Amino acid sequence: MNLSERSIDRIIEMAWEDRTPFEAIEYQFGLPEKEVIQLMRTELKEKSFKRWRRRAQQRGRLKHRALRSDDVQRFKCSRQRSISQNKIT
Repeated sequence: MNLSERSIDRIIEMAWEDRTPFEAIEYQFGLPEKEVIQLMRTELKEKSFKRWRRRAQQRGRLKHRALRSDDVQRFKCSRQRSISQNKIT
C-alpha cells in the first residue's frame, strides 16, 4: 500500500493513542494490525518501536475493540475532533 507521509504520521499518532483500537486504523487506512506493527517497526527508531510495542501489548484491552468494555462506544478521544483528515468525525 502506498501511503502519503501525512497518512503515515496519522497512523503513527493513532497507534500511540491508548484509546484508538487497531480496528479504527484499519477502517480509516485499510491497514490491519500486522501491517500497522510493520509500519511502526520501519518508521520508528528501534527503542521507540520497542517502547510502543510494550505499551500496546499492556493496553491490549483498549487497542482491540473485541476486548473493550461495552461502555466504550467510540473510536476516538474527544480531543480528536479538531484533527483534520479524520474520516470518522
